[in-house]
Amino acid sequence: MNMSTNKLNRFNNRVFTVFVWLISSVVVLFIGALLFIILEKGMPSLTWDFIIGLPSEIEEGGGIGPALFNSFYMLFISLLISVPLGMTAGIYLAEFAPNNKLIGLVRICVEGLASVPSIIFGLFGIAIFVEMFQIGLTIIGGAVSLAFLNLPVMTRVTEEAIRGVPKEMKHASFALGATHLQTIRRVLIPVAINGIITGISLVAGRAFGESAVIILTAGVTTSGEMWDFNLLSPGETLAVHLWYVQSEAIVPDAVEISDKTAAVLLFVVLMINFMFRIPLWIKDRRR
Repeated sequence: MNMSTNKLNRFNNRVFTVFVWLISSVVVLFIGALLFIILEKGMPSLTWDFIIGLPSEIEEGGGIGPALFNSFYMLFISLLISVPLGMTAGIYLAEFAPNNKLIGLVRICVEGLASVPSIIFGLFGIAIFVEMFQIGLTIIGGAVSLAFLNLPVMTRVTEEAIRGVPKEMKHASFALGATHLQTIRRVLIPVAINGIITGISLVAGRAFGESAVIILTAGVTTSGEMWDFNLLSPGETLAVHLWYVQSEAIVPDAVEISDKTAAVLLFVVLMINFMFRIPLWIKDRRR
């Protein structure tokens, strides 16, 4: 009886292992094919003039320079706002918040905001920057709205990463005479840094490729100047430019522009993820 049960368990284990490998292989192949199709269409025809050139409404050969610059500019500002605030809120919820119904409600609200469609944050940005402050569609409006969009995700990721640190390490730090602040700075954050940086890479990639929030708060045009640091300028980004070229543009080479824009967008998002993860891989290999 026991032998037959063991054989059945081993058989089920092998079937489950094959099933998991099969599903994983299909997902990896799908993602690889998707990346190859997008990059294969746009990458071979990319030129430096296209990457830093000004867009054209009528003539062929327009570039994506201002849109690409606005994408990085707004990404930097949004991370400058969302990362410190999200980490602070996550550390508070993990280490200082009392375990009561109010904090439980706060956690539910944060989780709910993390799953709210991005266009809702765009409407929120319109209410604040366009209607309340009456500054119109601007880079600062888009960047701050992106920060609001990513703040719940950053908060939850930080809280879970801090909670994932073994309690023995925290207790050992207290036993050695460290204060709570010293324990957070020198024990909890360094141990949880992999999860926190993973969260930063996720929100960075999301912010760089976001379009709905930008259309509503920063507009679908640029100032027409390269390296425009004015926060009150309109802030079309690369993702918005791709949407505009696909749906509204009348230039003859719209399809070629959209293929190259999609390739640049995807390439940059991949680079952002690698940029954050490579130091973690190096750190793990040195252990």
